[in-house]
Amino acid sequence: MSADTHPVDWSTGTWLHPPVRTQESADGLLVEPREGSDLWRRTSYGFVHDDASALLAPFPVGSAVEVSFRLDYAAQFDQAGVLVRVDERQWTKAGVEVSDGQPQLGAVVTREVSDWSVAPVPEWSGREVTVRVSRAGDALTVRARAGGQPWRLVRLAPLDPAAEASAGPFCCSPSRGGLVVRFTGWRVGPADEALHPGD
Repeated sequence: MSADTHPVDWSTGTWLHPPVRTQESADGLLVEPREGSDLWRRTSYGFVHDDASALLAPFPVGSAVEVSFRLDYAAQFDQAGVLVRVDERQWTKAGVEVSDGQPQLGAVVTREVSDWSVAPVPEWSGREVTVRVSRAGDALTVRARAGGQPWRLVRLAPLDPAAEASAGPFCCSPSRGGLVVRFTGWRVGPADEALHPGD
């Protein structure tokens, strides 16, 4: 993976569904999403939600985006990470969501309907988490890590190379009001050269 990333100023992005409030500080951006906000399309639950707060910028083929945040939330379905969006029917979100009492690293890939994969990461609680999404060819490669640990592969998902997409930090709070997420970084750079280290 390339280390040639550079910071994105928070003012560069455009809000998809503006949050209740934001507060910029020297160490990041505090975001309070709206109560009941979520991203999901139909599968199992039967509902459609498309009202999460996301700060998005263009995401062309050949680039990668990294978003860092403090994992200090603990209510059911609180979540933060990266959203890659084409439109309301085609998007991928990846990050850490609290589910069944513990933080879960995962992704939702939506093409008309959503699917969801998770893996518990209770040891990440209280730490800075970084989610990286790389767009190369017809694929999104999602990786994540806590602190300076090695990157962990989360998901490989399809995305049409001709699709116009945007990406950036997102958060939502399906089950309560008052969640505040502290984003500590937003960076962009070139896409990963290989799916597997050493390739």
